[in-house]
Amino acid sequence: MSRYVFKMPDLGEGTVEAEVVAWHVKVGDTIQEDQIMAEVMTDKAAVEVPSPVTGKVIALHGAPGEMVRVGAELIVFETDVNAAGEAASPPATPSAASASATAAPATAAPATAALATAATRPSSSPTASGAVATTDIEHEPAVAAAASGRVRASPATRRQAREAGIDLRLVAGSGPQGRITRQDFETAKQQGVSSGATARSGGAALLPRTGTEEIKVIGLRRLIANRMSEAKRNIPHFAYVEEVDVTELESLRSHLNRQSAKGAPALTYLPFIVAALTRVVEEFPQCNALYDAERQVIVRHRAVHVGVATQTPDGLKVPVVRHAEARSLADLAAEIRRLSEAARSGKATREELSGSTITVTSLGRLGGIVSTPIINAPEVAIIGVNKAVERPVVLHGAVAVRRIMNLSSSFDHRFVDGFDAAAMIQSLKEMLEHPATIFIRG
Repeated sequence: MSRYVFKMPDLGEGTVEAEVVAWHVKVGDTIQEDQIMAEVMTDKAAVEVPSPVTGKVIALHGAPGEMVRVGAELIVFETDVNAAGEAASPPATPSAASASATAAPATAAPATAALATAATRPSSSPTASGAVATTDIEHEPAVAAAASGRVRASPATRRQAREAGIDLRLVAGSGPQGRITRQDFETAKQQGVSSGATARSGGAALLPRTGTEEIKVIGLRRLIANRMSEAKRNIPHFAYVEEVDVTELESLRSHLNRQSAKGAPALTYLPFIVAALTRVVEEFPQCNALYDAERQVIVRHRAVHVGVATQTPDGLKVPVVRHAEARSLADLAAEIRRLSEAARSGKATREELSGSTITVTSLGRLGGIVSTPIINAPEVAIIGVNKAVERPVVLHGAVAVRRIMNLSSSFDHRFVDGFDAAAMIQSLKEMLEHPATIFIRG
């Protein structure tokens, strides 16, 4: 038998460290070569790490949420000597601290920080997600008593409660076995707990909630938090909102959907908006650009690589429709759909989640009236699509019902002047209100 030390691999693009997001193995497991043993997160994407050998796991380095440098020990195996009679790697000699850290099963790792905080709380218990739900043990007997209808209190307290209209079932007792003390009653009286609450709830007792939940910010959620903070801290956002009449666009969209092949996915507004955007940025190239902060250079792109902000179970991801300017409407719709599904299912590649030059974000039917999207740095512009609704408007001197949708945009005011930002959105508005112009090449 020999020891095989697997080190954090170089994941490319100048990565010097990666965050351990989750372990799929624990100490003592015997795993096969190419079996997924961990998920790590770089500043670019999540990466699944397969096992390089078949063997028994004897040590893990790095709890979920911890950063591990490229080249540092990640996992240690006990393996059979290879066919040549050579050990796969020199014996690992982890420090006492790291040995202690890896002695616990990896399945407990997601709750490490929360469990440390909750160690002094007798009733703390880890949840399936790695969070820790904690309950104040003093209140448990009172809650149990209230749920069963049995209230422990003195006759005097009961009388005073009746006179004051206090429902003792709603009072948390701090005395022995949840007994309601005079101080508990006085506190409830000050807080206005009354029997009317029971009547308003249809006879069911309204019980106070207790406890907290701690969720460690790791993986994609940590990456999102860091990027959003950096964008708001470093970029002076200029917001501009414009109202767009999409009645004609809706008519065209509905017509095309009726003419599409049976079973084909319906067109949404998004392919039309992306198609129009590729035309608009020809006139406003400063908005289809990236800011290289290290070199202090604005890089304007002729190609339009549109990021499509997509909500996923793991958080917000931005898959990229490459060369949107060279795609037909049907091609745009198919590619947006494919990338969104890949992002939601976790199958999008690193290349598909990077390299955008301008981003479009939409909350669909939840789009609201207006939003203030945060720029997807190092880009300098983002277009937010709000909900389309029918509203009465004045058209040619008469009131008419039209389909109206707002565009909420943000620009990096260091490099895009307010006038240019407004002019760009006005140009986009003009094209969407006369959708035939999207497809006319001058």
